[in-house]
Amino acid sequence: MDKVNKGYFYIENLGCAKNQVDAEVMAKNLEEEGWVLCEEASQADLIIVNTCAFIESAREESINTFFELDSANPKAKIVLSGCLAQRYGNDLKDQLVEADGIFGNRDLSEIKQFVANLPKKKEEAPALALPQYPDPDAESDERSHLFNFPGSAYLKISEGCNHRCGFCAIPIIRGSLRSRPMDAVLKEAKRLVSTGIYEINLIAQDLAAYGSDWDGKSHFVELLENLIKIEGTFRLRMLYIHPDAFPMDLLSLMKKTDKIIPYFDIPIQNASAKLLRPMKRVGDENIYSDLVSRIRSELPECVIRTTMMLGFPGETEEDFNKVYEFVKRNRFNWMGSFVYSREEGTYAYNLTDEETHAQLTKVATKRQKKLQKLQEKISSEILQSYIGKEYDVLIEELVEGEDLAIGRIWAQAPEVDGLTVVMGRDMVPGKVYRCGITKVNGIDLEAVRI
Repeated sequence: MDKVNKGYFYIENLGCAKNQVDAEVMAKNLEEEGWVLCEEASQADLIIVNTCAFIESAREESINTFFELDSANPKAKIVLSGCLAQRYGNDLKDQLVEADGIFGNRDLSEIKQFVANLPKKKEEAPALALPQYPDPDAESDERSHLFNFPGSAYLKISEGCNHRCGFCAIPIIRGSLRSRPMDAVLKEAKRLVSTGIYEINLIAQDLAAYGSDWDGKSHFVELLENLIKIEGTFRLRMLYIHPDAFPMDLLSLMKKTDKIIPYFDIPIQNASAKLLRPMKRVGDENIYSDLVSRIRSELPECVIRTTMMLGFPGETEEDFNKVYEFVKRNRFNWMGSFVYSREEGTYAYNLTDEETHAQLTKVATKRQKKLQKLQEKISSEILQSYIGKEYDVLIEELVEGEDLAIGRIWAQAPEVDGLTVVMGRDMVPGKVYRCGITKVNGIDLEAVRI
């Protein structure tokens, strides 16, 4: 029997790749109940705003997006979901009366029943659901829509985190580490490859912690050993490995296979030991520089991306100079940065007061611009070495009216790094083409299809 069409729904996803996977899983669950996904909020009977709550600016964006979509389509039911809903659900139920529902991010399968029970009238109080995590063996990972460009997909291997970094609210929002069963990860990876996915981006708060909640030992390399046995043409990209728990045996495995992209995303956050200790990090500028050197000596062609935080409580000009020189010396291929956000419930929250934090934030914003300018110069200089060489380019989209396409080579992760603009005809998004690099434009590459 055909499902009854219950209406059209739209999901606006904000925040990280892990949030995107959650949105994809929610979409699958709603489709199983007869809802139909649409591409425009204006067409929807139900709008879901899947929010981020990592830092203050992300929370502001989440709330602003909620009101924008509610105003654009006031007749639709509107639900606030995701990290903001999970962390502040009880407060939002009383304060965000415009919402029809507040839904957390623990057991995503409950979205079906939650939507079915939304209040009939706007005047009624918002429905609230902050479900707890289900049994990992019972969780569904089915996704019928991937909210990214063709040919690429995110695969979440664990949820939550046990590191308890001094600045980070993720364990408060997403809970302690819960690794997915290895069989479930392998099953999903096989399904993605069978549908034509070329690039599988492995994601977690810390990939290397995978399985350590089972017996205290990392099972990440073991997982990779099993993943590369899957038949088909695909590549694995690793996103987010904690620098204090980097598994050195990973490098040995990577030397033996071309299925694992030699791309390392290692969020180091700072180089000053004085700040790293209250961040609950054990390294310093020398320890982390040694890690970078070790990786590069084992895999000379590798790409390393990091993240730096500015404005942590107690940061001085001397601390910033250490970070600046650290980035200058290590010449990361890519670097992101953000200004520290004072998060309730974290260790660092009580290290300063709101007034001092506001003053340091202003200074940190200026320092961030200086650091990013340095990194853009470094990235552009490193990219010069790609000119005259050939690479496979995963095409993401075509430029309308032009013989141009936009894609990425292996050294460019989705959304966060530069892009590759390819001259050529008859290319299809989601497919891979051999291209010759001709030019560097800022932090992007230009290429010609061969």
